[in-house]
Amino acid sequence: MTAAAERGTTTVSQRAVRRIAERAVTEILPRQGALRATGAAASVRGGRTELSLRMTLPYPAPLADTVRDVRRHVTARTGRLTGLDVASTRVTVTSLAASRGPASPAPEGDEGRTPRRWWSQRRVPVAVLTAMAAVSCGALAFDMVQVHTAHRAAAAWRVRAVDWLSGHGPGDPAVAGVGALTALLGFWLVLLAVTPGRRHQFTVRAPAARVEAAVDRSAVESLMRDPVAGVAGIGTVRVRVRRRRVTVRARLCFGDRADTRDAVASAARAALTACTLRRVPRLSVTVVPEPVWRPPLRPVRKAPHDPAPHRPVPVSARTSEGDT
Repeated sequence: MTAAAERGTTTVSQRAVRRIAERAVTEILPRQGALRATGAAASVRGGRTELSLRMTLPYPAPLADTVRDVRRHVTARTGRLTGLDVASTRVTVTSLAASRGPASPAPEGDEGRTPRRWWSQRRVPVAVLTAMAAVSCGALAFDMVQVHTAHRAAAAWRVRAVDWLSGHGPGDPAVAGVGALTALLGFWLVLLAVTPGRRHQFTVRAPAARVEAAVDRSAVESLMRDPVAGVAGIGTVRVRVRRRRVTVRARLCFGDRADTRDAVASAARAALTACTLRRVPRLSVTVVPEPVWRPPLRPVRKAPHDPAPHRPVPVSARTSEGDT
């Protein structure tokens, strides 16, 4: 009689192994924050399997330690549930994601490292200059290769350029004009290299170390406009944000002008402080009355009622005969 262990076989498909490996990754999710599997593959050969995982890791987190923990857990969990021998587990990190947990506060002394302004990479000027240089050098190289290898005549544009240069010296107005334009182009490139750019962005104080953040000027204007518009008596509000100064201009519809201006200045100052800018610009507040505005009526204080003064009644002194 055939033994019970030899009456049949159990086959675990590659799809089942892949699903189990993906599920094993989610089991370690609560401990690793933003960790998640973006793809998995499994290869089953007899009683052995090989796993390949693609995943997103949380940031900030130690990369080597996190991958080691994931590989160890997935290998053990998959082998236990499938009964297969996991020969290898390859882990590929495709991206990093910010952890959903609370951000750690920045340590003391890191606040001064936040740059006042972000530096632009100047991609458009660099791309234009590189394209022009590449086209010019490529055309010249191609023509020279054709002349030396195919024994062809030089291109007409190169012949005309050489003839024009041979007939015009340094004192020629055309040469001087081209030199002036070249100097202006070089000065413009140097100016772009030494200036930060991104004039429409403010850097903000980051809540965590080694994190840099910036906010656009239009966003600062919107964040300041709403609190000022909520002040009682204020109609339209205009906010203009510049690199060194913020101007708030509000229209007064009703109410006391001095009190409303103080309330507007307080609301604007609180909104500007809430933006946590690295370099806080100066604040200028102006409250302009609308044409329909009228100063509030002041209550007239009436003098207190003053009754007629009490006059003492004269009492005649009578002296009796017995008095001495």
